[in-house]
Amino acid sequence: MAAIYSLFIINKSGGLIFYKDYGSAGRMDTNDSLRLASLWHSMHAISQQLSPTVGCNGIELLQADTFDLHCFQSLTGTKFFVVCEPGIQHMEGLLKVIYELYTDYVLKNPFYEMEMPIRCELFDLNLSQAIQKDRVSLFGR
Repeated sequence: MAAIYSLFIINKSGGLIFYKDYGSAGRMDTNDSLRLASLWHSMHAISQQLSPTVGCNGIELLQADTFDLHCFQSLTGTKFFVVCEPGIQHMEGLLKVIYELYTDYVLKNPFYEMEMPIRCELFDLNLSQAIQKDRVSLFGR
């Protein structure tokens, strides 16, 4: 079983701009992935407003019995979140690597329009390599 079940990238408006499934047991269709991204965006925004802590950036980790959901929000408001096996500790670093790939291969692409779905072959290729490298370092497979 993979350490990462799925990866979502949500634009600052709450729209799903990238989704990749990495072999989760319950595969989602397009509508389910859009609903989950919208729900997470809303929960993240509400948690920022309701937090008793001044300067709260929203939910960064949601733990459940069967999965963990790790989130990284960039300064522009774009959210990156992974659904992974419970108890994996290094996902914050992986999310930052994914953000670096996003800035290098998506934002620097002259044909990419901001806030639109990501269709970039170099991003997909380098993302797959980063995920595979992470899997090998974590499990040795």
